[in-house]
Amino acid sequence: MRRSTRLTSVAIGGVALAVTLAACAPGTGQPTEPPQSTEISTDISGVGDITLTVWDQEVRGAQNEQIEQLNAAFEAKYPNVTIERNSQAFDDLNTTLRLALTDKDAPDVVQANNGRNTMGAFVAADQLRPLNDYADAYGWFDRYAESILQYSTYSEDAAVFGEGNLYGLPQVGEVVGIFYSKSKLDTLGLDVPSDWAAFEDALATAKAAGEIPIQLGNIEQWPAGHVFGPLQGGYVAADEITRLGLGNPGASWTTPENEKAAAALQSWVDNGYFNEGANGTDYDAAWQALAAGNGVFLLGGSWLTADLADAMGDDLGFFVPETDAGTLATTGGTGLPFTITSAAENTDVAAAYIDFLTNDAAMEVLAETGNLPVNRTAELAPESGVLSDVYTAFEDVTQDGSLLPYLDYATPTFGDTLGQSLQDLIDGRTTPKQFTEALEADYAEFLTSNG
Repeated sequence: MRRSTRLTSVAIGGVALAVTLAACAPGTGQPTEPPQSTEISTDISGVGDITLTVWDQEVRGAQNEQIEQLNAAFEAKYPNVTIERNSQAFDDLNTTLRLALTDKDAPDVVQANNGRNTMGAFVAADQLRPLNDYADAYGWFDRYAESILQYSTYSEDAAVFGEGNLYGLPQVGEVVGIFYSKSKLDTLGLDVPSDWAAFEDALATAKAAGEIPIQLGNIEQWPAGHVFGPLQGGYVAADEITRLGLGNPGASWTTPENEKAAAALQSWVDNGYFNEGANGTDYDAAWQALAAGNGVFLLGGSWLTADLADAMGDDLGFFVPETDAGTLATTGGTGLPFTITSAAENTDVAAAYIDFLTNDAAMEVLAETGNLPVNRTAELAPESGVLSDVYTAFEDVTQDGSLLPYLDYATPTFGDTLGQSLQDLIDGRTTPKQFTEALEADYAEFLTSNG
């Protein structure tokens, strides 16, 4: 990833040029009756001195770089506002945020995981403020495609995911694909695999040559979901995965297609395509191993690009395999949306901050610091390098393919169910059929209780 000259200031205002992203399933980010509980203002220059408490998970190199730069620019534009930032890793934030939002001193702005077990639970508990009035005032419904806003949209009671009120805005797009070492492929005499069949052939070649075909660190359980999700996209129809991923009715886990996807993953384990002890390996240790030259491929999200590129430079590449039908379908969506808590001291200031983080100029800062802007993606794409690969993959998947939801969005307990089931599948403690049955039980129970 390149490190070009950084922007030193950001101007707020203007409606960003939105990249039209193709929805993988119907959904809407704009409700028919936006809530209008209080009078609002987009001018915060006269609110007096105020401290805005923000909890985020922008802890990695490029993530931290962009947020620090934008925070400094926001404070420079509004000297009356001081940002009190609390930055935590993803897992830590998910844990601490649940308790923090019940406290009388809850933060003003938080990044909340889109899924039902986090944002959905907070919406149901009335801990997040609907943002439709601010979306109208700032033009967010024009800035973002509906297919993106659906992942931050819930009905007021959180029963329906993808329709209702808007509760947050993301900064970055995310796409899960396959990182690889170009020099390793050259040594093995391999081209970049075009589809899943070619990828499996490459894994066999790498294994025969004594390489570690795939690095995986799954001690946290969720990383294997970023292996299974893209692989599932090669076997199961996109609209089916979307219904399953959003926890909406009309789909089933116990299908031959889902079972085949699980069997394919288990076959990779049986063939020795993963590093030894993948279930006991830390997530960061896995990508660091690839960066150090140990391994050929790593399935992971675009958020790893900056750290991998810092270590691997031009040796790093990224791609998404085609399905048998010649289309692209892979897990992805957005980074964690920035939301306003119901306890926020001044929602006008909180909304101005979120607008500042996501406006037209902010997308330039994201691109300059090596992140993947959720809007203006094609316009800001670099000409070469791994970041060009990532931008192109995101654009191709969203324009001509299917960007599939993270499967742990589905139910309040699905992250745990999926994580444990994948560990069991990888360790051979469960069969592909039993794997799909465990997921169906969670999904079906939720639909019954939510119905």
